[in-house]
Amino acid sequence: MTVEPGVAPEAATENGQSQRSLGTAAARNLATTTKSAPQMQGITSRWLLRVLPWVEAAGGAYRVNRRLSYSVGDGRVDFIQTGSEVRVIPAELGELPLLRGFTEEAVLASLAGQFEQREYAAGETIVAAGQPADHVFLVAHGKINKLAPAKWDGQGVIGSIADGDHFGSEGLAGPDSTWEYTARAATPVTALALPRQAFQSVMQQADGLREHVAGFVTGTQQAQNKYGEKAIELASGHVGEPDLPGTFVDYDLSPREYELSVAQTVLKVHTRVADLYNQPYNQVEQQVKLTIEALRERQEHELVNNREFGLLHNADYRQRITTHSGPPTPDDLDELISRRRNAQYLLAHPRAIAAIGREFNSRGLVPHSIDFHGQHVPSWRGIPILPCNKIPISRENTTSILVMRTGQDNQGVIGLHQTGIPDEYEPGLSVRFMGIDEKAIISYLVSTYYSAAVLVPDALGVLENVDIARPGA
Repeated sequence: MTVEPGVAPEAATENGQSQRSLGTAAARNLATTTKSAPQMQGITSRWLLRVLPWVEAAGGAYRVNRRLSYSVGDGRVDFIQTGSEVRVIPAELGELPLLRGFTEEAVLASLAGQFEQREYAAGETIVAAGQPADHVFLVAHGKINKLAPAKWDGQGVIGSIADGDHFGSEGLAGPDSTWEYTARAATPVTALALPRQAFQSVMQQADGLREHVAGFVTGTQQAQNKYGEKAIELASGHVGEPDLPGTFVDYDLSPREYELSVAQTVLKVHTRVADLYNQPYNQVEQQVKLTIEALRERQEHELVNNREFGLLHNADYRQRITTHSGPPTPDDLDELISRRRNAQYLLAHPRAIAAIGREFNSRGLVPHSIDFHGQHVPSWRGIPILPCNKIPISRENTTSILVMRTGQDNQGVIGLHQTGIPDEYEPGLSVRFMGIDEKAIISYLVSTYYSAAVLVPDALGVLENVDIARPGA
């Protein structure tokens, strides 16, 4: 481009003609820029925080009172793996119903040493219905299907057992029990087996274990309903004037208390920024706003994953099921929903929701969309399937799906918080001025207090080992 003598470069155009009007680059020096408020990619829908009913925990804790239950160990067992060798941690044997509450370490170590490691190929029968139940099995890895005769033909799957589960411990206390189902490996399985003879050999040498087993057998004879709660004696269908049974409702003497957890951070803003750069947006307000969004994201993450009160860890083991074949099928969702009354919400990772859609489409089904809080979301059996990216995905591309019933009056899942705290900015969240330091930096303490409680076990269910990997071409 050539520029004529005496003409400024910016006044010339690319074709060599002189500029006849003010350019936009120079005009912007006199213009007011239209700008947006600070944007943040990490904000999600946070459906869990929106659907949980929040209950006031005025004392910083919430006690869940329940009927007295004759609870037995029904938890999962952890193992130590060295190469291909697997050993059970002795203290984890307390998760077996027969050994719940037994704490003699030497005896537990002796029992742990009696377990035999066994490997089963997919399709191999581990135990057969009708045979003597003379072993207890601990599943270190793999999946086992429980089969029972169907009414018309063949056998049907009545349940699944996966990593950390156990079965057969009831056969250790009495010699006359038999297997009520057939256990067959659905995948390659690594299990530890303890023969009844080995258990009785250790018991003969340990007086404490012998007394504990005798107490367990006696205790299980207490009148109780199918949920393990102390039975309420009733009479029905009688005529005349028979003596009616007397009864009372006993309460759990050691109810669980949920203490409020906290998420906090210290927000720092320089006074020069806070004083001078506030048009058109107040800098402190925008800093607080984005900080609160991050705290709410962490709050939802903790409500799902915290080991003390998170939903994934507080779901009762009897309310956990595994998928029948890996992907989330309509049959899996039906079983998950039907195990509880009045299921209200399904929560799944977005990738799990996509996997649900693939499975439904492969069967010619289409999940219906419903209008939920002004948004269209997929549903199954009229229950909304809400996305929650806080539900983790394992390295094996497996995840979990949650189902909930919520509310105090509904004996469901509730969120806990406390309102009216000092310097409250939002319900249960405070922004407290901490002062200005010698570097002229203002500090604000931003805190939110929260927890979650499951009022009765069947209020929360989990579908585990959900395979979300896309099938290969």
